[in-house]
Amino acid sequence: MVGRLLLLPLAPIPIPSIHDECSYLLAGDTFAHGRLANPPHALRLFFDTFHILQRPTYASAYPPAQGMVLALGQLLGHPWIGVLLSAAAMCAAVTWALQGWLPPRWALLGSMLVILRVDLMSYWVDSYWGGAVAAAGGGLVIGALPRVLKRPTVANSVLMGLGAAVLANSRPVEGLLFCLPVVVLMGVRLFAAPVKQPWQTVATALLPASVVLMAVALFMSYYNWRVTGSAFLFPHVLQSRLSGNFPIFTWQHAGPPITYDNPQFTEYYTNWVGSNLRQRSWGRLWLTIHKIWSFFIGRSYSIPLLSLPWVIFDRRVRFLIVQALWCGIWALLVIWFEPHYLAPLTTTIFVLVVQGIRHLRQWTFKGQAIGIYASRLIVALAVARIFLPGAESVISPRRGWNLRRSQIIEQLQASPRKHLVVVRYKPDHDVDNEWVCNAADIDGAKVVWARDIPGQDLRPLLDYYRDRKVWLVEADATSPHLEAYEAATDSSLR
Repeated sequence: MVGRLLLLPLAPIPIPSIHDECSYLLAGDTFAHGRLANPPHALRLFFDTFHILQRPTYASAYPPAQGMVLALGQLLGHPWIGVLLSAAAMCAAVTWALQGWLPPRWALLGSMLVILRVDLMSYWVDSYWGGAVAAAGGGLVIGALPRVLKRPTVANSVLMGLGAAVLANSRPVEGLLFCLPVVVLMGVRLFAAPVKQPWQTVATALLPASVVLMAVALFMSYYNWRVTGSAFLFPHVLQSRLSGNFPIFTWQHAGPPITYDNPQFTEYYTNWVGSNLRQRSWGRLWLTIHKIWSFFIGRSYSIPLLSLPWVIFDRRVRFLIVQALWCGIWALLVIWFEPHYLAPLTTTIFVLVVQGIRHLRQWTFKGQAIGIYASRLIVALAVARIFLPGAESVISPRRGWNLRRSQIIEQLQASPRKHLVVVRYKPDHDVDNEWVCNAADIDGAKVVWARDIPGQDLRPLLDYYRDRKVWLVEADATSPHLEAYEAATDSSLR
């Protein structure tokens, strides 16, 4: 945390710029106000935006774990505080997990490599998108595994259950795939061979984790019911049915086209998504592999791959290799991929990286310990990456339209009045630049954002917010700015 705070002059507190961030921030704001969902707005058509449900409730379409983290940060002063705390929790969980698989000093090295690679300078901490939460959950599961197999205790079983619970509420599909090999290994190791005291093994190794997961399943059912109206219907599934109607895996096909009132939805879900579906499979496969490599490994951590033949035949990490291949294959079968989809696998990846360094360190050439120098070079490159020109940490988070939107919010927040900002897009608008993002309590917010929809009468919206100052923002202008709505649209209204 101290290290990231020291980098604030180079990488300031992030300003939301991705659709998903708006959805997660809505969840955080909702939870911070003591609610799981918000009632639907009567004029929801003008507030509709990506990855957010407008009916039967107004809520985020994503699992709640990241929203809970942002809610904690919001209660402490700013949502990004929650992101920072989640990144610290990830480092703690990964370090504990590494200590279960590696000797103490190597576990310490691995935790430092994680900090240098994904904690100080990645979008996991420089956005509100998530990643660290699921990585922490995966660390608890995979860190508890060797401890439970060696000497089952209630504490380690509870930690494994908590890790699985975090995965279920952050990356449910990837978390399930991540946990399946763990369940298989535990079944084989604990019950395949004769057990002297089977009931004691069940009571210490399985029962505590099962109790935790049962409680979490009840919470998830209740959460689904409050958001979607059904205990068995997840918000993201409902949102996909209502808005996306596109496949998740490569073998699936897109459903029938959906008609949208919002032209930005038409552009995003029909044209943008359609172009990705038409992309050649091999190109999509290569892009996924490159994303995985560039985020978790990169150039500096590729050096330990030289010892990959030795790591593959290393019995101590054989299970982790199988788990990494299993999860990696599924990642390649997803049409759209981002590195945080593999966040549960973070500990597994870095155990293998460190184990590769351990094997590399043994190399000699003509009596010279070249492996030692190679291992030191890896650490030196990892540290230098923070400060080298072009490194992620010295490139401020995207400061374009999102910065201008943030400046407009600050300007309006300083005013004593409440405001309604109508956003107008051009036909060739970049759908990645979405200005319409509102708080959980839309009517209670000082600034309300609404979209101008071609062919849709705005008078009901203007009448509803007659007590507010109404502004117009031409989002695709060279320099978007506030204009008094009456003056800007007087001729068109006539």
